[in-house]
Amino acid sequence: MKTRIITAAILVPILLLVVLVVPKSVAAIVMGVLLAIAAYELLYRTRLVQRPRLVVHSALMAFAISMWSYWGAVRAWFVLLMMAFYMLLFAEMMMDHVKVRFEMLGMCVIAGVIVPYLLSSLIRILTLSTGRYVILVPFVVAFLSDTGAYFTGLKFGHHKLAPVVSPNKTIEGAIGGVLLATVSMLLYALILDLLPLGLQVNYLVAMLYGFAGSLVGIFGDLSFSIIKRQTGIKDYGNLIPGHGGVLDRFDSLVMVAPLMEALLLLLPMASY
Repeated sequence: MKTRIITAAILVPILLLVVLVVPKSVAAIVMGVLLAIAAYELLYRTRLVQRPRLVVHSALMAFAISMWSYWGAVRAWFVLLMMAFYMLLFAEMMMDHVKVRFEMLGMCVIAGVIVPYLLSSLIRILTLSTGRYVILVPFVVAFLSDTGAYFTGLKFGHHKLAPVVSPNKTIEGAIGGVLLATVSMLLYALILDLLPLGLQVNYLVAMLYGFAGSLVGIFGDLSFSIIKRQTGIKDYGNLIPGHGGVLDRFDSLVMVAPLMEALLLLLPMASY
């Protein structure tokens, strides 16, 4: 626990620096590197795919998706990226169709395209006109939901939420996480409203962000937990002391970030 808290105390300021201060291009590069590491974790660390070239192709594709998101997320470029990735994967299977199975290519698509596309919502949020003001929304929802669930479950947890997938998670903890995320988003909206930014803030929509985001975050967390359960690993990596790998820390964000992107576009909580 001590290591976990110390690491969080170091990483939170770095996170704030990356998303609020440094150029957006640098944030996209940092996200690209994290996505490439996540692709490696999901394929190689789990031993689902241990063909080095397949892992490298997937990691490069993950990085490219972050940069594509920064450069405007133009659909035509995404199509070309997908074509190139498709050809690389099937070329590997054609060269060694005995060892490179079709299901391995499917895993590469999940690690190299689907997960990176969902997580790179963070970069697409950052490039919005209000991006610097709302980029913390996914992090507030995901991380405070996790925090609320942990401490509520520790104090009041009695009924298992998903005993086979994640034995430590409880229904009481999940409720605590949803409540904390909802209240936190209400406070976030209040702060935006009080700052002299000229933004029109909708408090009810902000609370919806917290409520819905917390629910999908639980699903994201459980999704990556079941992969660990099936592959027999404790953590996806050891990059972040006390937290594990990139996917151990960002598992709930895989679902929270894209939902926040969609809601910010369809139902903005803050606008000029």
